[in-house]
Amino acid sequence: MRAFHVKHFDVVVIGGGHAGAEAAAASARMGARTALVTMSAATIGVMSCNPAIGGLGKGHLVREIDALDGIMGRAADEAGIQFRLLNRRKGPAVQGPRAQADRKIYRHAIQRLLAATAGLTIVEGEVVDLKMGTAGDIEGCVLADGSEISASAVVLTTGTFLNGVIHIGDQRKTGGRVGDAASVRLAERLGAMDLARGRLKTGTPPRLDGRTIDWSKLESQPGDSEPTMFSFLNKAPVQRQVSCGITHTNEKTHDIVRANLSRSAMYGGHIEGVGPRYCPSIEDKVVRFADKTSHQVYLEPEGLDDHTIYPNGISSSLPVEVQEAYVRSIVGLESVEILQPAYAIEYDFFDPRGLRPGLDVENTPGLYFAGQINGTTGYEEAAAQGLVAGSNAAAAALGCDSLRFDRATSYIGVMLDDLIGRGVSEPYRMFTSRAEYRLSLRADNADQRLTQFGMDRGLVKAERKAAFEAKMTALKAGRALLSGQALSPKDLALSGIVVSQDGQRRTAYQVLSIAGVEPAQLDAMVPGWAATPSDIKVQLSYDALYAQYIDRQKNEARGLSQAMAREIPADFAFSEMSGLSAELTAKLQRLRPATLDDAARVEGMTPAALTLILACLKKAERSRVAGA
Repeated sequence: MRAFHVKHFDVVVIGGGHAGAEAAAASARMGARTALVTMSAATIGVMSCNPAIGGLGKGHLVREIDALDGIMGRAADEAGIQFRLLNRRKGPAVQGPRAQADRKIYRHAIQRLLAATAGLTIVEGEVVDLKMGTAGDIEGCVLADGSEISASAVVLTTGTFLNGVIHIGDQRKTGGRVGDAASVRLAERLGAMDLARGRLKTGTPPRLDGRTIDWSKLESQPGDSEPTMFSFLNKAPVQRQVSCGITHTNEKTHDIVRANLSRSAMYGGHIEGVGPRYCPSIEDKVVRFADKTSHQVYLEPEGLDDHTIYPNGISSSLPVEVQEAYVRSIVGLESVEILQPAYAIEYDFFDPRGLRPGLDVENTPGLYFAGQINGTTGYEEAAAQGLVAGSNAAAAALGCDSLRFDRATSYIGVMLDDLIGRGVSEPYRMFTSRAEYRLSLRADNADQRLTQFGMDRGLVKAERKAAFEAKMTALKAGRALLSGQALSPKDLALSGIVVSQDGQRRTAYQVLSIAGVEPAQLDAMVPGWAATPSDIKVQLSYDALYAQYIDRQKNEARGLSQAMAREIPADFAFSEMSGLSAELTAKLQRLRPATLDDAARVEGMTPAALTLILACLKKAERSRVAGA
């Protein structure tokens, strides 16, 4: 499969995971001759952990990747076997699309999309060294068999493979994931470079044989009756839709785990890496939430023709026999067979504060990092970084301007700013609470925010461009219909829409912003509106709903920005504030930031928490003035 008749590429992407696949696709779309180097072409696009894409915050990232013509959303739609819009009862700003995916179909979809990408070559091999120029810049890479690939930019997307070590109880072995070797020689090469590094860990639950589960005892969780797709190019699922099962751990489960904590790789002192706080192992849950008598477990099918079940919520590094005991203590799993044991994996990462906004390494021109190598966790975070690194590597190789993402216009920008500005002390995961502009950074309007940006920079191809322009034309026409029709309170009352009887006429667009008003209620009052496509109606209703809040949000953000120099008294009692998480309170108490700007740099800080601290500072100042 090697294509060494082409000795030079513009960009080389190392690693075929989610970051690597998206980086390679983005680089090639930009017009750069791109090589994707992977140990095995058959494993490109493998879902190493849970068989799902999206979620809260994560779904926003997938929509943004898709808006920029990336491949993750299209593959997820093709492979989706259960679609759910999380937070459906809340506003669109915090709703997150999520899909269970058939692992095999997803992997094949990614491989097919890459194979169809012009200018992209897949190379099988292990990268063991980087070729450096006399000025310290990147000139390509060297494979284990001695072959060399030259390029002016290299994107490293090594996932959990850099010095990866798998732990099950007191047993440990090197590996990037079960069945795949770790990347040790490349890790040694990077270790010789002047880069700050550390160790992180993640874990996965045991895989279960669904044929040995008593489904009759379990609660069933179906998908949505009207699925929300990831890609703006898709309207409906391709695959048959299935349900997940729900069960719970219990006191017996917890007793088994407590009795064997010393045998856990993490609690037995075998692991030095820090794990993801928001995705704790069953050991973590039992220890950290000792007051809880049960924890929910989602039983997620891994495929339509696969009996394997992923029990989301019980990842572990306990010995195999202990895993069997605690799993079989759970209702519905009393006779279950474990197909693959749970394990923890620790790996090297590099401090993302040593990166520039394009994800290029500060002191090594032409070298880019994306994914877990930067301290993140999750498919979606990795893919978004891959898109950024791949597109910027291509832009640099082709002599074009770099692509810059900011936190005011994208969740991608929020993530980059968090990573580069604050660094990580634990695996970074995206949440909607991280975005101060989340009312405007919605999953539904990702294309309106980013597709034109991608078109201007050569990231978006003809099919996406045509679909986007047609949608924008329809939105403009629909908005003109609504804005051009003024309605009186009496008109609205006759249609069942309750407003103040103040005699003031409102445009139909203003009426659509009223909570609870459905687009169909305006069909009879606005000529031409009834013929507007339903998806355009829904989009305009979201745009109208949030229009009145976005200016207010920008003003609040502007005020917060102006207040960042405000000093925080040395004796300020963060512990007495209500509304901060326990973890953030503990960090603030320990670090004692001197100003609000210092507090903003504390890992885990959110715009909402900063606003709360500012309000408490103002309140304390008013109290001092009143006392004086």
